[in-house]
Amino acid sequence: MKNIKFTKENIMLTLILILSTILNFSNLGIEGYANLYYAAGVKSMTLSLKNFFFVSFDPTSFVTIDKPPLGFWLQAISAKIFGYNGWSIILPQAVAGVVSVGLIYVLVKRTFGSKAGLISALCLAVTPVFVAVSRNNTCDNLLVVTLLVACLFISKAAEKGNLKHLLISLAIVGIGFNIKMLQAYMILPALYLTYLLSNAVSIKKRIIHLIAGTVVLLLVSFSWACIVDLVPVKDRPYVGSSTNNSELELIIGHNGLERLGIGVTSTKGGGAPQGQNGMMPGGPNGSSEQNTKDMQGQNGNNNQGMPPMSGKDGNMPSDPPSGMQAPNMSQDGKGMQKPNGGGQGGTFGGQEQSGITRLFSNNSLSDQIIWLFPLAVFGFIAAALKEKLNKKIDNERKLSLILWSMWLLPEFIYFSFTKGLFHPYYLTMMAAPISALVGIGVIAMWNLYNEGGWKSWLLPQALMINTLIQMLILSYNYNTSKIVKILIVTVLILSGLSSILFVLVNVIKRDNIGFKKLVISIAMIGLLVTPLVYSATTIFYKMSGTFPAAGLSLISNKEQGIGNMGEANGSNDKLIKFLKSHKTTEKYLLVTSTTNGYASDIIIKTDESVMTWGFFGTDKAITLDEFKKLVDNGEIRYVMVGGNGGGANNEIMNWAKENGKLVSESEWKDSNDINNNISNKDDNKNKENLDDNTKQQFGNKQDMSEQLYDLKDYTDKATKK
Repeated sequence: MKNIKFTKENIMLTLILILSTILNFSNLGIEGYANLYYAAGVKSMTLSLKNFFFVSFDPTSFVTIDKPPLGFWLQAISAKIFGYNGWSIILPQAVAGVVSVGLIYVLVKRTFGSKAGLISALCLAVTPVFVAVSRNNTCDNLLVVTLLVACLFISKAAEKGNLKHLLISLAIVGIGFNIKMLQAYMILPALYLTYLLSNAVSIKKRIIHLIAGTVVLLLVSFSWACIVDLVPVKDRPYVGSSTNNSELELIIGHNGLERLGIGVTSTKGGGAPQGQNGMMPGGPNGSSEQNTKDMQGQNGNNNQGMPPMSGKDGNMPSDPPSGMQAPNMSQDGKGMQKPNGGGQGGTFGGQEQSGITRLFSNNSLSDQIIWLFPLAVFGFIAAALKEKLNKKIDNERKLSLILWSMWLLPEFIYFSFTKGLFHPYYLTMMAAPISALVGIGVIAMWNLYNEGGWKSWLLPQALMINTLIQMLILSYNYNTSKIVKILIVTVLILSGLSSILFVLVNVIKRDNIGFKKLVISIAMIGLLVTPLVYSATTIFYKMSGTFPAAGLSLISNKEQGIGNMGEANGSNDKLIKFLKSHKTTEKYLLVTSTTNGYASDIIIKTDESVMTWGFFGTDKAITLDEFKKLVDNGEIRYVMVGGNGGGANNEIMNWAKENGKLVSESEWKDSNDINNNISNKDDNKNKENLDDNTKQQFGNKQDMSEQLYDLKDYTDKATKK
C-alpha cells in the first residue's frame, strides 16, 4: 500500500477501469451460453484431453470447431475452475476487455503522456462493439489484448533496435494467430513498418531482424495446425469447415481467402452460407438453434443474416412468404422493404454496400465503431503536424503514430471495401487504434489550439465534424426511440456548441485557459455519451449470442418481443428426454446435419455426443459406407432429417429416410412446434408465387420441417444377418 499514490491520474485510471468492469461484467448472466456452437465445443473440451487439444465440437471427437484452439482452451480452463456455465466461459473475454483498457493506457502514456493515455482508455472502455464482444464467448477481444501486448514489445524493439523484443512481439502475434487465425495478421503492417522505419540500428540489421522475426512468427502461428495435420486422421476429429480434413486448408480457405471474398467454398451468395437446397443450415422448426450465419440478425432479428431476398432489381421482395418477413423493417418510397439502421442490418458485413462510406451508412456496422473515428483521423493529422512526422523517424512519438495509424488504416480499408465473409463484431479490431489516436489527437489538437495560427482551427473542426457524424448515425433511428432524440439534443448542445465556442474564442483571441479546459471537457463528454449509452444497453438487454452487438436496437427488439432465434428453446427438452429414454448402447444420441439446431443444445445439456457434418452441414466427415457400419454396429439409432437445408439432399440423410422408421412428432415435439411445422409447410406453398431468384433463396419449395427417423429395426435386421 505504501507504493500506491492517490494521485489525480491514478484515481482517474481507477475510475475508468471500474467503468470498464461494470460494462463488461454487470448482469453478465443474461447472456446465457452466448454462442451455443462455441459453448457446446467448450463443454466437450472439458470432458477429455483429446477433445481439449483438438477443439472438438462433440464429446466423441467426431468433428472440430472451425477455429484455432487458444481462446477456447482458456474458456475450457475457466469452466473447469468455476464450473461449466455461461458466466465461466464468457469470463476470459470480459477480463480481456478490462485488461485491454489498462494496456492502452500504458501504451499511449509511455509516449504521449498520462492525459492522452487516460482519454484513450476511456474511449476504448465505452466503444459499443468492444463492450459487446467482451460480454460474449467469441474470442475477438482475447485477440485484441494479445495484439496490444505485441504492440508494447514492438514499441520497445523499435525504440532501441532490440531483436529480443522484436522476436517476442512477433511470437505474440503468432499466439494471436492461434486465437483467430489470419485475423491476427491484420496488425502486421503496423508492426513491420514501425520497426523498419525506426533508426536505432542500421537498415541492414533491421531487415535481418525482421526476417528472423518472420520465421518465429510463422513457427508459432502454424505449430498447432501442423501438429494436428500430422496426426493420423483415424486418431483425431475431422477438421470442421475444411474441405479436405486439414487445419492448413481451413486457414487458407474458410478462415482465409473466404474472408477476402476469394475462393469461397463453404458459402454462397455473398458470404451467406447455404444448405444444399439453397437454404441455410437449419434447426428446429425451420429456424436454427445457433444460426450463426443464417436467419438471426445482429440483435436477434429473425432473418437479418439471410441471403439478400432480392429480386432481379436487387430490392427486397415486396411480398415475401408468410412468416418470413423481417421485423424492424421499414418501407422506402417505392413500398419496398429496407432494413433499419442502428445495428439491425445483415449479419455479414461484406453484404453491406462496399465503399468509403460503408462504415458511416445506415447498416449493421456504423453504430458499433464509428462514433469517434473522425476525431481519430483529425487527431492523427494534428499529432503528425505537432511532431513534424516526415521521412526522418527520430523519436518515440513518431514511432507510436506509425504504429497506431498503420493498425487502423488497413483495417478501415478492409472493412470498408471487402466483400468477403466478416461479421460486424469483427469491428472490435478497430477499437484500440481509434481510441489511441483519439487520446493522442485530442492532446495534440489542444496544444495546437493554444499555440494559435492556422493549426488552431483543427480542434473546432474536428469537434464539429465528429458531432455531425454522430448526429447522422443517430438519425438513422430517429423515429424508433425517444432515447435517440435525447441523445441528438445532448450531442448537439454539449459537443456542437462547444465547437462553436472554440471558434469564437479563436476569433476574439481570448486566452482564458480555465474556460477552454471547461469547454474541451464538455465537448468530450458530449462525444462520449452516445457510445456509453449504446454500450450500457448490454447490461439490461440480452444480445444475440451469435452476433454480439450493443445499441438501442436491443431495446426495440425487447419492446417488440423479438427474441434471439438462434438460442435453445424449451421444445428441445422433450426431444432430449425422448432420446435419452430410448438410448441403450449407442455412441451418438442423435445424428443431424449441422452443429446448429439441436446439436449444440443437446451437448450443452447432456454431455452426450451428436454426430454432425460440421457447422455448415457440408463437411465430408464420413462416407455413406462408414455411416452404415456404425448403424450396423448399433452406434447410431436416431437421425434428424430435413430443416432449412444442410442434409436435405445428403445421401446419408436420404438413406436414413429410406431405411429408418419415422417417429411421430408427438413423441418428441411439443404442440407449439408441431403447429409451427404446419405453418412452415404453408410457407412452402406460398413460395410458388415467387420469382425464380427468390425461390432459390427460400429453398425451391423444399420441406422446411425436420423429421426424426429410428434405425433400430434396420440394425436388428443387420445383426441377425
